[in-house]
Amino acid sequence: MTAPRILVTGGSGFIAGHIILQLLDSGASVRATLRSLDRESQVRATLREAGMTRDDALEFVAADLLDDAGWPATVEGVDGALHVASPVHLGPVDDEEQVIAPAREGTLRALRAARDAGVPRIVVTSAFHAAGFGHPPLERAFTEEDWSVLDGPGMDAYGRSKVLAERAAWDVIAAEGGDTELVTMLPVAVVGPLLGDGISGANHLVRRVLTGELPGYPDVAVPFVDVRDVAAAHIAALTAADAAGRRFLLTSQEDAVPLADVGAELRAALGDRAPRIPTAMLPSEAVRAAAESNPGMRPMAAELGYRKKVSCEKARDILGFRPRTWQEAVVAAGESMIARGLD
Repeated sequence: MTAPRILVTGGSGFIAGHIILQLLDSGASVRATLRSLDRESQVRATLREAGMTRDDALEFVAADLLDDAGWPATVEGVDGALHVASPVHLGPVDDEEQVIAPAREGTLRALRAARDAGVPRIVVTSAFHAAGFGHPPLERAFTEEDWSVLDGPGMDAYGRSKVLAERAAWDVIAAEGGDTELVTMLPVAVVGPLLGDGISGANHLVRRVLTGELPGYPDVAVPFVDVRDVAAAHIAALTAADAAGRRFLLTSQEDAVPLADVGAELRAALGDRAPRIPTAMLPSEAVRAAAESNPGMRPMAAELGYRKKVSCEKARDILGFRPRTWQEAVVAAGESMIARGLD
């Protein structure tokens, strides 16, 4: 039986890199996109450092989220597609369209190209930002039935980009998808082992705790998931029988984790190697006051005292999702930062 060839967009990214490593380990061949092939040697070196096997089974092609050029050739002859590429820009921006347009247009460009090439299923990386933000505090757990409120508290350009891109994808697949199936993945804050020296996703938050850049902990809780589990879930979604037409939330546990608990876990696991981890709490009144003049803190201020719950029952049942604990995930992130001298 011929090994499948899988397309992974955004091949230089954090989640995409872990997906590529796991696909190659599984025996698949991988075609990955980069905005410019000038980065190919650097990305290959990073993946080799992370333990990449079967280097010859990985090819790179140039494709831009905002340009039609190259997309037909990019999807030609692939057996499944994982559209992971999307801009990540948390907090305020001068022009929201700079975040929203690449997310929405890039998703539709990849989706339509896959459809035109007869790709049976495309898995699109959305985010918990498309489900669990902008709502008033909820006692129940968020599920895949939820959509974030575009102008609700705590929403930003990134959150809006994920909502608009994912909704557009579902609209297109319903109206003109043909035989191509769509699955969307909604991971919560993604942490775990770095690839190279770049810090991506919620690893930025782990680093702020590790380095003491965060002087104390606001009364905020974050749901975490390990990047390796997110990658495995994407791969499972390519072939799981009942996955087509579904959204999947991905989280390590139902209850969000207070940032103070993250610091305590890192301090216990890393000991003397991480002497700058803070211990103090930040008064919520001070955080709210700072948010009045600092737009970048407003999403955090909107979450003060709130302990979100997130259900990943559907991913467990359909994808066989069995994630690592949040403790394993954040410690793995901290360990890899220390190993690279990024602490």
